[in-house]
Amino acid sequence: MDLTIMMYLIPSMIMFACGVYGFITRKNLIAILISLELMLNSVDINFVVFNRFLFPGQMEGMFFTLFAIGIAAAETALAIAIIINIFRSVNNVDIREINKMKF
Repeated sequence: MDLTIMMYLIPSMIMFACGVYGFITRKNLIAILISLELMLNSVDINFVVFNRFLFPGQMEGMFFTLFAIGIAAAETALAIAIIINIFRSVNNVDIREINKMKF
């Protein structure tokens, strides 16, 4: 592969790996949400890089990335609303405490 494309893909792979590690190891819902956003941002970087190097004159990858960022923002707002409701009922955002919400 070209050296210039690897300069973008290696940090993106590191970001994705850090996101997966944080998603698996964290017990706090906010930290899990941040890890998920880190993974989504690394995928967006890949969309832009592959569009730039495979189809340099076209903008489909850029538009798809903007659409994905908008969807991720809406998803984050919804997830934060759910986390706030969980905090109101349990007074904690720890995953281990959520099973106490069963009725």
